[in-house]
Amino acid sequence: MNEHDQSAVYRILDANANRAREALRVAEDAARFALERPDLAEALKRLRHNLRAALGRLDARRLVSARDTAGDVGTAISVEAERTRTGIADVAQAAFKRLCEALRAIEEYAKTLDPQVSASVEALRYRAYELEKRFEEALRPQRRLAAGGLCVLLTEGLCRHPWAEVLRAAMAGGAAAIQVREKGMPDGQFLARAREAARIVHDAGRLVIVNDRPDVAALAAADGVHVGQDDMAPHEARRIVGPDRLVGVSTHTVGQALAAAEAGADYVGCGPMFPSATKPQEVIPGPALAAEVVKQAGVPVIAIGGITAENAGAVLAAGVRWLAVSSAVCGAADPEAATRRLAELIARVARA
Repeated sequence: MNEHDQSAVYRILDANANRAREALRVAEDAARFALERPDLAEALKRLRHNLRAALGRLDARRLVSARDTAGDVGTAISVEAERTRTGIADVAQAAFKRLCEALRAIEEYAKTLDPQVSASVEALRYRAYELEKRFEEALRPQRRLAAGGLCVLLTEGLCRHPWAEVLRAAMAGGAAAIQVREKGMPDGQFLARAREAARIVHDAGRLVIVNDRPDVAALAAADGVHVGQDDMAPHEARRIVGPDRLVGVSTHTVGQALAAAEAGADYVGCGPMFPSATKPQEVIPGPALAAEVVKQAGVPVIAIGGITAENAGAVLAAGVRWLAVSSAVCGAADPEAATRRLAELIARVARA
């Protein structure tokens, strides 16, 4: 490669290295200050440092000396879409697109100077793709409801083992979501519990919902809040948690489910399916209610109430793709195995 081409390569690498670092910082700030997700912020920071290390094999002086901002014809070229952003989600998504494009450019042009740099940056690019997916899921948790899964309602008083052990076991067993549910716990203690649960659940890449308290859900950086029929209305909860967090509502009739969906609920809890010692009810509408709500509500349905591995099949046959359990996991001698059995039942039906 002649000197002119080599200088051009260094110039391209310098421009794209700057572009990638800037994009990482933009995304990291969104994770830190908007989402308040330390797991994502740390992963982005680590990627930024790994990029610096990968580029460290190149001649740093040549990279800087090749820079010619004043002579760069691209600085005067822009399109209308670059000048406007609709919100934080749009800013972060644009940053990830720039990041992945810049990493690909570095990967390709570095092949002409140092194939090892190219290979290292290729690995970083695949990590960036995965982080982009996690970021998108954190920004828009509503999209994750479509897949279905098992939601474990975590209440310390129902746990045979320490609550944090049960939570980690549920994550290991394949629970897709956790609802932190502690009636009567003092506010400060409940907030601390929700924050710790959110950290554990987010580290596993799953959803965490706070029961009853939209204020705690927002402060704990949870993915949403679940309210009952006697709690605040969904649109009021939405004013507290914002548009990008989930709002779920407990329902016991088709009419309640339709009203919740009309009021803006992202999903409805539907039950009870069977008699439950956790929340005894005089009327047990059962899987027949779930079948009607699935047909009519137009939002994801989470069936709840007395569900076990033995009777879950009847609920899944009603068309439900989400099951919520409490004692079946919290009270199990082996909560990981109990979680896995239920999660696999759901997955089996989803594949059928």
